[in-house]
Amino acid sequence: MADALTGYLFYEVAALLVLAAGVGFIGLLLRQPLIVSFIAVGIIAGPSVLNIAQSDEQIDLLAELGIAVLLFLVGLKLDLKLVRTVGPVALMTGLGQVIFTTIFGFMIGLALGLGPLTSLYVAIALTFSSTIIIVKLLSDKREIDSLHGRIALGFLIVQDIVVVLAMIILSAVGVGAASDGAFGDVIRVFAYGAAMLVGVILFVRFIANPLVERLSRAPELLVSFAIGWAALLAALGHYLGFGKELGGLLAGVSLASTPFREAIAARLSALRDFLLLFFFIALGAALDLSILGDNVIAALVFSAFVLIGNPLIVLVIMGALGYRKRTGFLAGLTVAQISEFSLIFMAMGVSIGHVAPDALGLVTLVGLITIAASTYMITYSHQLYAVFEPALGPFERKSAEKREDTVHAQKQSYDILIFGLGRYGLGIAQALKQSGKAVLGIDFDPVAVRYARAQGIDVIFGDASDPEFLAHLPLQQAHYAISAVPDHQTGITHNEGRKMLIQTLRDNRFTGKIAVAAQNEASGDDLRVIDGVDLVLLPYRDAAMQAADLVLGRDTVSSEPAIDASGQKALLT
Repeated sequence: MADALTGYLFYEVAALLVLAAGVGFIGLLLRQPLIVSFIAVGIIAGPSVLNIAQSDEQIDLLAELGIAVLLFLVGLKLDLKLVRTVGPVALMTGLGQVIFTTIFGFMIGLALGLGPLTSLYVAIALTFSSTIIIVKLLSDKREIDSLHGRIALGFLIVQDIVVVLAMIILSAVGVGAASDGAFGDVIRVFAYGAAMLVGVILFVRFIANPLVERLSRAPELLVSFAIGWAALLAALGHYLGFGKELGGLLAGVSLASTPFREAIAARLSALRDFLLLFFFIALGAALDLSILGDNVIAALVFSAFVLIGNPLIVLVIMGALGYRKRTGFLAGLTVAQISEFSLIFMAMGVSIGHVAPDALGLVTLVGLITIAASTYMITYSHQLYAVFEPALGPFERKSAEKREDTVHAQKQSYDILIFGLGRYGLGIAQALKQSGKAVLGIDFDPVAVRYARAQGIDVIFGDASDPEFLAHLPLQQAHYAISAVPDHQTGITHNEGRKMLIQTLRDNRFTGKIAVAAQNEASGDDLRVIDGVDLVLLPYRDAAMQAADLVLGRDTVSSEPAIDASGQKALLT
């Protein structure tokens, strides 16, 4: 009997995996993230359609482990330094969007006839944006290190912190409700949470680094430890009364300060996606299609609110802080969807008994609509900006405060403009300055900007891919513009960003010469045929030639390593 049951379970899981692969492939063709496909798999496999998913206990177990691993990875990436790096915009935008969405979402819920508590739950659920989806889409577009990408990551971290606080409060309230609202039980949960937090701090201070360093000698053991550590703290959190979710998150936070966190995250990301499949299967299988049909109107209203209201409030706040409308628009599009945490948050409310299952169905339907729509919005963000740009004027301040760095740059003329102040770009800037050239550096990395200023280089903070920003640079006086931006920061594919920069410079009547750094010969060959490129720099090959000259005792100044657009050797003069 047991063998037959095990065999049936295996057949069921095999059918679910094949179904997930098929639906996922269709979603891939439609450019949809896996979350949408996985929820669709749950609905198809559920009782409303094929009725394949029947082993509820086993699927729920894998789903809970998936949530623990997901929150472990969130904790592992919880980099508070990034919030400080991008300044007050991350905190103010993140909190502003959360407050705006909560207040107006609550009012919309009441207007649609939802109860006060259900409206509050739904409103809070709508405030969370999907870090996984946003990071994936921005990474695919190679905009994760752009100005709007960094700001988006900053206020996503603020949202993650709000998620943590919401779950702590919800867990404590749930314990109180389970014991007839005993105030002492709520205090006990917070006390246990504080004790566990102290334990994590001590672990980080004295154990984490040496332990992980020892385990890293066997990568497979490091992965096993990470999974076991996440499951252990998740189980401990559940035992102490504040939930598996927070336990898993604290496990991630405890390893976030180690130098191996990126390696752990990379190795666990595939496992996270696999286990989350079962969470969304369980979620989709529990949905009643008739209930979803009853919620279509409310879901469309809430979806329109998320797709329009969330980007709008981000645009308003960033405009008030002095950011250009383009940066605010592109950053705002990243919050035009709800998160997997929204569904987890609503599921917790259902388990506590605060909201009915149809409220979870409503938020799930909103998630399907907003995630599907926002995927296209982020993918085609630049095309959308070109359409809406004429109407975005009111969201950009006209005062000089926004462009104080640019205005400062315009007070004097510069011989050379350098875009990108990494090691190579900063090295060029320092060498040219020592040769008596007036050099202005441009970079959108606040850390690079501060470091370059500390080295005595005139530098302004801005995004080289923003045509409006380039229009306010002192282009007319400069004799040379150099792009030293690394490949992974230059645009959607390969030389796309460099081509856009060159075209924008020429569109703004820049009459000087343009030099572009390429990371390899193939990229350099592609750049040489671009109209407007006067000089192609090959950092690795140039450095190798100069090193060879030093070894041979030759004069490196006369080696003329750079190559002009026609393929002939040239000096940057």
